[in-house]
Amino acid sequence: MSLDTALPPVAEDMSAFVIAGAVTSQQEDSKFDTVSRTPAQGIQDGVDAERLGFRRVWLSERIDIKWADVILSGIAARTSRLEVGTGVIDPTTRHPWTAAAFGATMQACYGERFNMGLGRGDNGYFKGTGIKMATFRQMHDYVDILRNLWDGKHVQYDGPVGTFEDLSFAETYHGAPPPIWFGGFCGPKGAEFAAAKSDGVILIPMMNPTAVAAAKQRIVDACERVGRDPADIRIAALVVTAPDLDDFEARAISSGRMVTYLQYPGYGEQLCNANGWDLGLLDKIRNHKLFEGIKQVADREFQRHQMMDVAGLIPDEYIWDCSAIGTVAECVTNLQRFIDAGADEIVTYGSTPAQNAGLVAAWRDRAS
Repeated sequence: MSLDTALPPVAEDMSAFVIAGAVTSQQEDSKFDTVSRTPAQGIQDGVDAERLGFRRVWLSERIDIKWADVILSGIAARTSRLEVGTGVIDPTTRHPWTAAAFGATMQACYGERFNMGLGRGDNGYFKGTGIKMATFRQMHDYVDILRNLWDGKHVQYDGPVGTFEDLSFAETYHGAPPPIWFGGFCGPKGAEFAAAKSDGVILIPMMNPTAVAAAKQRIVDACERVGRDPADIRIAALVVTAPDLDDFEARAISSGRMVTYLQYPGYGEQLCNANGWDLGLLDKIRNHKLFEGIKQVADREFQRHQMMDVAGLIPDEYIWDCSAIGTVAECVTNLQRFIDAGADEIVTYGSTPAQNAGLVAAWRDRAS
């Protein structure tokens, strides 16, 4: 029996985000699986995702012990049909020659299973590194360079990405190039970029269905302006899922995670505005005594379970509106709201693929 025939059918419209947020080199002793996660567990999460029938897995990158190239290669090497993708990397962290080589090598090693997710990082995160987050002008040109290299062309370029007299490959993958996805809120400029350059969109986590619908409409409008069929762009909604989980763990991966988004200047405002939430909540969170003197994103200082007092400030209705928590049946119902809002695919977020075993099966079978 081949490996593929031993696997369940694929849930074509459900994927998983693995080891979301910060990772650690050694897992903390806890009865809760998501209190801390290691890169090695991220690879096992990918193996579990294939075994359970997820379509693909996504991995965000942190430039420490969470380097996407290594972890995704580890997942792909231990699976046979699962797609893997960066969700996302900022183009300014990789020379386009090396990024193109990454994508081509993944396809050559593991078949056409790799997705290149690109997004704009954060200048606060890059502070002190000499790296700045990409502009949309850079991203437009960067994608063109990648695709030309994958097509076997020589690239001469002088622009915002850099100056290259002759970029080329001696050999490349002679098959389909990796699809390009854009990760973000998909505001007006993001929607324009998606319409012009991307095959798919990964919406940021904790956007509620209203925000998803608005992003979808911006993409549709942008596609119409450039004469592109909006159906060509697949929209994936990242949704925190906690099916049948202990109440503490469910709150840690939803409210606890939400704290890190709302605490961060700029990002919190964007999320509240997109979801129609009270901006006054931001001051309450940022002025909490736990964050006195903090100068960076909260989850670079604290694990989510250490921020539960702060998380208690977030109204439960906000969490329920942008997440899927409760029984498996309740989660299926909640997730359907995001599909109805215009998403083509759900990406489980915060919890592990194994924790979503019952959910992915119920989701796959919901229409049968």
